[in-house]
Amino acid sequence: QSLPQQKLLTWLSVLECVEVFAEMGTARVWGEMGRWTIIVLIQLAKAILRLLLLLWYKAGIQMSPPIVPLNREQQQPLHPQDTEDNSSGKDQTFVGRRSSRVVRSLQSTPSLQSRHWGSPQQREESQSRRAEEMNQPPTPLGLQETIAESLYITRPLLHLLSLGVWGQRSWKPWLLSAVLDISSLSLLSDLKDLNRRERAELRRRTVLLLYYLLRSPFYDRYSEGRILLLLRLLADYVPGVGFVTRPLMDYLPAWQKIYFYNWG
Repeated sequence: QSLPQQKLLTWLSVLECVEVFAEMGTARVWGEMGRWTIIVLIQLAKAILRLLLLLWYKAGIQMSPPIVPLNREQQQPLHPQDTEDNSSGKDQTFVGRRSSRVVRSLQSTPSLQSRHWGSPQQREESQSRRAEEMNQPPTPLGLQETIAESLYITRPLLHLLSLGVWGQRSWKPWLLSAVLDISSLSLLSDLKDLNRRERAELRRRTVLLLYYLLRSPFYDRYSEGRILLLLRLLADYVPGVGFVTRPLMDYLPAWQKIYFYNWG
């Protein structure tokens, strides 16, 4: 990736990290008008950055989060003793004569904090496989797939626009958003030879369709009573589950009112 593309990904990641805090802080300081203003500005900035990545840098299917979190276990440096053993030419492994099993030698055993329980070959294979997956170029998108990804990127803006036109209690913004999400996934489903990260992203988007059960007005009219009844039954009749379901019942109304938790 080029340096400008990396900067775009960094800014996009920062926006996704602070969007909930910005919404709640602005609502506390400037009220509902300030809250919706910051929501529109953040969604507009995210859409512009994503469209630049899609159309200018040909970044393909956009991942969430934009920058893959660092796996510290995979990124652990070699133990100093391992480096000394490599430099001195000592064998790090021992191969059993009859079993042919590979075992780490005692001289090359790392400290407990950096120890892993697989063989050195397994760790090297997993690291090389992960590096290969990270370095895979994005799958080129045709016209149909580019339109589908553009629909997914612009869906938040169209949803906000429809909220401003028809109001928060109308079914039209909910239906419009659902149609755009399903259309985008349907158009992208024809794309073949996706890499592992892109397939995982499409699966994530498919699972997120369940959020429509928690989004107003469907949640207010149909889901709320059934979900709370189910959580209450689990809390009352399943031992130990109440420690999770009762706080969840108290948290759901607050979670449902925050736009970036629910629609972002």
